[in-house]
Amino acid sequence: ACFAASSANRRPITAGSTKILPSSRPNAASPLRERTGSGSYMKEETRMLRSVVRMAIVGAGTWGENHARIYQAHPMAEPVAICDQNMAKAQALAERLGIAEVYQDYQVMLRQCDCDAVAIVTPDFAHAEIAVAAARAGKHIYVEKPMATEFDGLVRAVDAVKGAGTVVQVGTQLRSLPGIVGARDLFRTGIFGQLSRVEECRNSEKPYWYRYLKEVKEEDVDWKEFLSGRPMRPFRADLYSGWYGYYEFSKGPTPGFGAHFIDMMHFITGARFPTSCVCLGGICTWKDEHAFTNPDCIQATWLYPEGFLVSIANNMGNAAGNTRKFYGDKGVLNVDNWAAPTYDCGGAPRRDGTIRGKNDVKPVDHPDHFLNWLQCMRSGETPNASIDAGYQHAVAVIMAMESYETGRKTIYDPVKRKITTA
Repeated sequence: ACFAASSANRRPITAGSTKILPSSRPNAASPLRERTGSGSYMKEETRMLRSVVRMAIVGAGTWGENHARIYQAHPMAEPVAICDQNMAKAQALAERLGIAEVYQDYQVMLRQCDCDAVAIVTPDFAHAEIAVAAARAGKHIYVEKPMATEFDGLVRAVDAVKGAGTVVQVGTQLRSLPGIVGARDLFRTGIFGQLSRVEECRNSEKPYWYRYLKEVKEEDVDWKEFLSGRPMRPFRADLYSGWYGYYEFSKGPTPGFGAHFIDMMHFITGARFPTSCVCLGGICTWKDEHAFTNPDCIQATWLYPEGFLVSIANNMGNAAGNTRKFYGDKGVLNVDNWAAPTYDCGGAPRRDGTIRGKNDVKPVDHPDHFLNWLQCMRSGETPNASIDAGYQHAVAVIMAMESYETGRKTIYDPVKRKITTA
């Protein structure tokens, strides 16, 4: 169903209306590139579109609201629809922000909503399937990370996007930060020599999924749709609101946090795919009535064909020991603060005097992540975190979780697009 709200007086949203209210933004035509549909996929076709991109947002949680507010503040975008399985939550968000349309089913939204692009801000397990549907509907896409949690779904999403020709930005926005762009440019000079190890330790006193727990009414939720084909079970408010903590729905901090670091590492180094991965972890500290199934302590290590190891460790039973570093034989890149990276030559066996003392990485101006995506819709250029970048980080984190599940090393074949266990 579709509901309408007035952005002028923000009256309560009521069922039964499908009127799309006029936009308060300009609607002049401009050369914004679009692909139009033909059957399941789309043929290449360019036509004139609005000067302001009409955005539909799938997911009305914390991050969905963040997206809506960003688009409202952006002169090149306008949020026109919110979709969430929790209708009450979607209606409340639309009412707060004066967004015209509310849907409970993203498939209905894709058929009925007059939007140019879709932001996918849902539980992790749903990212890939919604991306497939949005691509086939001819919509440009912003999809939060991780790109996917299952390899088959990842491949389907990538193939659908490439078949459609839509402009996709993946939500690994660290690669758009001026400091990280500067770190990439500095790395390309060879100043750090040969890398041996890249590591992140991202720790906390308590798992992040606890902060999402809240009361939810069963009547407000499409529980079957939320389960997305998983075995039916009695409704649980903690599972619905705290899905981050359940392995069946999010697979924990390695894809949740690690996708950001893996993508940043790919961006800085130019590496694309690991050859192998091992991963171990478990629930070491937080055991209570919620029966969370995600590991609160876990470590994954990947070997890259460029000749270095990448390690990501998450300890959610003690917040000490956080670090992010790239270790080379001539220097160290420190991204503990990814907004202001630094570098030095500490511990480097082949330091040659090029690096002296501790230095700030020179930031390089770059459009913010959302602006870059909107600009690429107009220009047809490849966004900073393209569908290929999303595929690359997702391959790495899926390898890790398959190793965690099986207790075996995983191996990736980029030619066959296949993950196997050794």
